[in-house]
Amino acid sequence: MRGLSQTEVAERVARGETNATKRTTSRPLWHIIRDNVFTLFNGILTVCFVAIALFGDLRDGLFYLVVVANSLIGIVQELRAKLALDRLALLASPIVAVLRDGEVVLVHPDDLVLGDTVVLRSGDQVVADALVLDAVDLTVNESLLTGESEPIIRGSGDTVLSGALVSSGTGHAVVTAVGAASYANRLTAEIRRHSLARSELRTATNRILVYISWLLGPIVLVAVGSQFLAGRFDVQSFIDGRWRETLIGIVASVVGMIPEGLVLLISLAFGVAAIRLARQRVLIQELAAVEILARVDVLCLDKTGTLTSGDVAYLRADSFGSDDHMEAALSLFARVDEANATARSLTESFPEMGARVGQRLPFASSRAFSALECISNGEQTAWVLGAPERVLAGHPDAAAHAARHAAVGHRTLALARVASLPDPDDLDLGSVVPVAVLLFGETIRPDAAATLTFFAEQGVRCLIISGDNPVTVAALAEGLGVGETSIDASTLSNDADLRAALEAHSIFGRVSPDQKRAIVRVLQEDGHTVAMTGDGVNDAMAIKDADLGIAMGSGTSASKAVARVVLLNNEFAQLPSVLAYGRQVIANVERVASLFLAKTVYGISFAIVFALLLWQFPFLPRQLTLVSTLTIGIPAFFLALAPNRRIYHPGILGRLLRYAAPTGLIAATVTIGAYALARTVTDPDQARAITTIGLWITAFWVLSVLTRPLDGWRALLLASMLAIFLFAVSVPFARDFFAMPLRVEPPLAIGVVAGALGAVAIELFYRNARRRGLIYDRV
Repeated sequence: MRGLSQTEVAERVARGETNATKRTTSRPLWHIIRDNVFTLFNGILTVCFVAIALFGDLRDGLFYLVVVANSLIGIVQELRAKLALDRLALLASPIVAVLRDGEVVLVHPDDLVLGDTVVLRSGDQVVADALVLDAVDLTVNESLLTGESEPIIRGSGDTVLSGALVSSGTGHAVVTAVGAASYANRLTAEIRRHSLARSELRTATNRILVYISWLLGPIVLVAVGSQFLAGRFDVQSFIDGRWRETLIGIVASVVGMIPEGLVLLISLAFGVAAIRLARQRVLIQELAAVEILARVDVLCLDKTGTLTSGDVAYLRADSFGSDDHMEAALSLFARVDEANATARSLTESFPEMGARVGQRLPFASSRAFSALECISNGEQTAWVLGAPERVLAGHPDAAAHAARHAAVGHRTLALARVASLPDPDDLDLGSVVPVAVLLFGETIRPDAAATLTFFAEQGVRCLIISGDNPVTVAALAEGLGVGETSIDASTLSNDADLRAALEAHSIFGRVSPDQKRAIVRVLQEDGHTVAMTGDGVNDAMAIKDADLGIAMGSGTSASKAVARVVLLNNEFAQLPSVLAYGRQVIANVERVASLFLAKTVYGISFAIVFALLLWQFPFLPRQLTLVSTLTIGIPAFFLALAPNRRIYHPGILGRLLRYAAPTGLIAATVTIGAYALARTVTDPDQARAITTIGLWITAFWVLSVLTRPLDGWRALLLASMLAIFLFAVSVPFARDFFAMPLRVEPPLAIGVVAGALGAVAIELFYRNARRRGLIYDRV
């Protein structure tokens, strides 16, 4: 067997028949920049800033800092996720052994070409689909592709798929599909297509922004038209420069209507939660994933690698009689060079006892047993260890005993003494003396039971889904509190059968990758929010389809590439932390979003009322920035990151609108009333300052009720905002900066009284809103 020649390889490379694939990121860099920079509100605020820079005072452009910060935070967070995805590759094998010109050479997987002859060896990963030419005791593990954890025998004429692992034996295979056409790369291409997580916060925010965008255009036209009607854009205004003041007033009205910090707030809350979770070795690959687990009501768990560590665990031996050399023999079986994972799991239970190995016969799938000579204390004995159906074939009672253990989900091996080391292809059943049946199981993660109990207490239903035998899965799940009975998913032929099974069972075996996707889809169709965990290629598409995909750090790159959350240290017990941060984000963002939307409501009210009255807009942009910064921006930053364990309540959008609209209208009413009085008794600059006072007091009370129940740091936050405002209106250079020429005269009382009336009205509304469930206290 010579394989391809260098000339044939070069011809295939020239035709593009190589295993190289173009690995694209989930979201191109340009898309990330575009979606975070070129938004409708960023565009409107940019136009406003340019107008101020050209025709006004740059101090009125403070609001634009929020635009820049919002864009930068969004870009940085998404770039972090992009870089993490780009580092993931489905195939981990660094080199591949191939036959070329009759010699074995090592090449990178990308350098493999169609028609190459690959050398398959124990421990290798198959990196391209291939057809087996010859094999010696060749078995492959396709658990990462199918979920079936048992090795599968492969012989001449069989197909091996990319992504499989060679468990034992050797062989040669000719490559039949490379690059994008191979099985693993077809899966990778599909799972890496980007899809945004369904976030209720993001959906509610986007809907609100759509509503605002519908209103902006007509309101701006009305505001501009009213200024023309009032004669503030006539020829004389351009001669004496008054048009600039009018333009700045229009800019202020536009800025007042836009909740420019709302998107920043959500991005920041998600981003900080992601960073905190990263310190716990939990990678958040999409910001909204932090929120989604708080809404999940069904958690689908893959068995292998998620509930279990993937390691084989020795349980016990059921002996048929006593034998003084049994432990010494098992110690040797565990330590021979060719010992597989099952045999090596005996090491801890059977330490070295001074025995040594004589001749031995390695395990081969074709014979289904291994054998060795044990020399201990000067005595030599021969032993076989293998599949009960092979080793105990001449002893029906012993074989039936082993079968009963297998029926309840245990893996079994039979240990027997023989007169002498058997021939490779001939086990003399008459000489076999059964000694014991060894029982094995998969290792349950130590945190699995406590974590499942936690989710059950939180009202989250847990389903165990596996490609293994349903009896094995049910036995493994015993004691985890998920359920007692399992069902064979291969018997479920349609959605109706699957839906009925989901109502009756929580443990599923023999689940195909397509059925995993179907389970997610059926649950979602029934109104559930679904999370899916897994670690293999077979889990990847279901992880992608779920509302929240969770992958183990030890899993395949395919599962990690598509997951929203990756548990880097493979600790299932980290999920409650994700839930806690999700609850914190939802509860805090919902509460402080009310501040932003109340501002939008009173901003829209100002624009409409002052336009209809043909009055000059009573605020400069910097004055609105002062109010919004101290009653919304800075406090919202701290409140959004504060601890909050309040459980999730659906209907965020409705609660936001039902709370923000009345509070915004209260603020607008008292502020417009204050200005209506102030403009008749004092000069325009003083009237602006008085009106700002009234608005700030009312907005401050909106903030104060939303920080309740108060504790030490929240009281300090409110006191700090009050102190900063007093500084801004009393210290000369700050008064000049914010155009607050306040004089201690009777008109000043207008603003104070108006603010006090607004605060009383807000307090009454808040108490009523709590009774009606529009506001939930933090826990």
